[in-house]
Amino acid sequence: MRTAIIGGGAAGFFLAVNLKEMVPAMEVVVFERSHHLLAKVEVSGGGRCNCTNSFEDVTDLKMVYPRGFRLLKRLFHVFDHNDTWQWFTSRGVPLVTQDDHCVFPAAQDSHAIIDCLLGEARRRGVVIKTGHGISSAEQLTDFDFIAVTTGGMPHRNTSTALMQWLIDEGHEIEPPVPSLFSLSIADHTLKNLMGVVAQEAQVMIPGTKFRSQGPLLVTHWGLSGPAILRLSSYAARFLHERDYKTPLSVNWTGQDEATIAHSLAELVSRHPQKMVTTIAPLSLTQRLWAYLIEKTLGEKAGSRWCDLGKKDLNRLVNAIANDQITTRGRAPFRDEFVTCGGVSLRSIDLSTLESKTRPNLFFAGEVLDIDGVTGGFNFQAAWTMAYVVAKEIARRN
Repeated sequence: MRTAIIGGGAAGFFLAVNLKEMVPAMEVVVFERSHHLLAKVEVSGGGRCNCTNSFEDVTDLKMVYPRGFRLLKRLFHVFDHNDTWQWFTSRGVPLVTQDDHCVFPAAQDSHAIIDCLLGEARRRGVVIKTGHGISSAEQLTDFDFIAVTTGGMPHRNTSTALMQWLIDEGHEIEPPVPSLFSLSIADHTLKNLMGVVAQEAQVMIPGTKFRSQGPLLVTHWGLSGPAILRLSSYAARFLHERDYKTPLSVNWTGQDEATIAHSLAELVSRHPQKMVTTIAPLSLTQRLWAYLIEKTLGEKAGSRWCDLGKKDLNRLVNAIANDQITTRGRAPFRDEFVTCGGVSLRSIDLSTLESKTRPNLFFAGEVLDIDGVTGGFNFQAAWTMAYVVAKEIARRN
């Protein structure tokens, strides 16, 4: 029996290695269109590879998987983050969990993951063919099973011909759009705060249910950090439809207005003669506080606390809790690692990830309309789906 795996990324190699372990006699061939295997693994997490998450704070998978959470809830009963930890550590890759629940190899180097997967593949006899693009089933007539693991669509490793083949086979394709991206803004004064981080910021798109919380980073092009990346994931299609131009409401502290007002009132009481600019409330950085004061008070920015009236304090509360910022696009220089969209879940069997229209054709990874927020969740989805497909192919042998 022979299995062809189209795509030499995380899902493809995890599928190949596990299938060969389950069925050693199976011939498994990985076809990679480029000459660079596991490219996304190599650069993820700043080159450290955030390979999964502890899921400690995740009470509902919908919190971290905007699309596909119901399917993954089912598949996690077969292979979840605990299984991932055991899989890699038992193969000589110790893992560590950070305070933010992200899991990395202890070596803090993505090559620990890459070397493990490539080493397991070669040890078990997986055939690896780079520079081999697959665009139709006619190229794979000698194979009994086919698994498509090409990543997000469109992607440099996903040819339009392959996508057209999937459509011709009767699969629905959800239009792919970028997910997990930073946002550019036009406010040059705010961009001048490059490097400032608000650790507990809340970000929302007014008039919608899209919101996120977490560290917010000001960059030389606009806004980034986990809060923005999570928001972009949930609102991926909404933002795409509006050409990434939308108002944002930012709560720089994550506190409610009553708490913020109480904090400012205490400063007025304790330091009435102090300049407003000298004492930043609620753990705001001094640079961010100066920006908010200038934006809100204008000529009165150089006042003492005792000189501020009730209206001034209310405006400061609103600036901290509900700062209005307008985006003008995505960060212009970076290709997104993640897309939402791809093969619709309506086109597959939700227990086996097999095509409903072509027997023995399977899908795993981002090629499906499944994606997660930042934090190791996308890799976990890839490991889970790949294992499920491997187990199903093995069951048929």
